[in-house]
This record gives sequence, structure tokens and C-alpha cells, in this order.
Amino acid sequence: MKKLLWYGIGFVVLLVAFYMFLFAGTDYYQSKLPVLSNVQAFSFTDQDGQKVNNQTLQGKVYVAEYFFTTCSGICPKMNANMGKIYAKYKSDEGFAILSHTCMPETDSVPRLKAYSQKMLADAGNGNPSKWYFVTGSKDSLYRIARESYLLDNDKNNSINIKDQFIHTQFFALVDKQQRVRGIYDGLKQGELDALTEDIKNLLKEHGNNSSFNHSTFSNNPN
Repeated sequence: MKKLLWYGIGFVVLLVAFYMFLFAGTDYYQSKLPVLSNVQAFSFTDQDGQKVNNQTLQGKVYVAEYFFTTCSGICPKMNANMGKIYAKYKSDEGFAILSHTCMPETDSVPRLKAYSQKMLADAGNGNPSKWYFVTGSKDSLYRIARESYLLDNDKNNSINIKDQFIHTQFFALVDKQQRVRGIYDGLKQGELDALTEDIKNLLKEHGNNSSFNHSTFSNNPN
């Protein structure tokens, strides 16, 4: 009788271990944050003159925002708050920040470099490659704001690109699979606290929800 009991316990343990292996990396372990949109392909230039694209941020959790270096209104407050988030997560290899200029006609690479040096110093230094200040064509910058990060005002669709302007305090949170999982007001402490917590949760997520398909049961030898 005792032997049967031990066999039963052993079977349950093996069954639990099997299911943990089976579902590790799938939605079984995912955050409850909704998926709002998918980030489309992009390619911009950062403060060091280096290309930043989807591959640069592949497998990372990152926060996206829009600002301009000469802004004296909401931008300094937003980036002071962003600096606190950067300081908290700068040591995590899976985290990054992507700050897009909304005035590429004036925010050159040297100007972004000077601005980034100030912001990184204010945030306690760290690894500048984790906080990218990027520029590019206005059309590309605004399109990804509107269609990927959901940060642009719809009225920009109806006017010429030269006359469009993004001035928003909202941050977009992107997961390891480059899906937008939340939008937060960068000026409200309650939403910044929620963002900080959601970053922590997304960093725990596996980067690939399809590990079951690539398991030992897959027909794909790779």
C-alpha cells in the first residue's frame, strides 16, 4: 500500500514537472497586460550616429517617448521622470529607452548627443546604449508614433507632414516581442508607478510565446 502511495506521489511530481516544462515561455507565464499594437519596422539614428532599428531592441523591454531638445514646457518634466525609470532599470540587460525627437529639422545628432549627456548624467550615468535619443525623417518618426506607439493625435493625419507636430507627455511600453502593452502619462506619479511595476513584470516574461512549437515535439529540427 505504501509503495502504491509513493508511486502516486512520484507520478504527480513528474506530471507537474512535465507541464511546467511544456508551458514555460508560453502565455502560461505571461503578464496580464493587453496587447495594444505591434511595432512596425523602423530605422533611426541615435545620439552617437549609430543605426537603431527593430533588431537593436529585439528581445528587450523598452519605453518609447517623443520630445524635442529645445522644449521648455513638458519635456524637461517628462525626461526627469524618465531618468528615474532609467536609473532603476539601467543595470538590466533586457531594458532600454527610445526617445524620438519630434523636431528632426533642428535636433541634429550633435544636439541629441549634448542633450543625452545631460540626461544620462542627471539619471546617474550608466550605460548610454540603453537610452537611445533618435532622429530620422519626420514622416518616419511621426508614422511610427501614430501607427505603432499610438502616441500621435489623429488630426495629424489630415494635414501636411511639414505642418504636423507631436507634443505629448505619454510613454508607450513595449515588450520583448515588440508589442505595445501600455500607455502612461509621463507627468502623473500614479501612472509612472504603474509603468515601473509593469516594466518589472514584462522583464520576467519569456521573449517567445511559441516555445511549445519549438520543443521536442516540433517537426522543425532547428
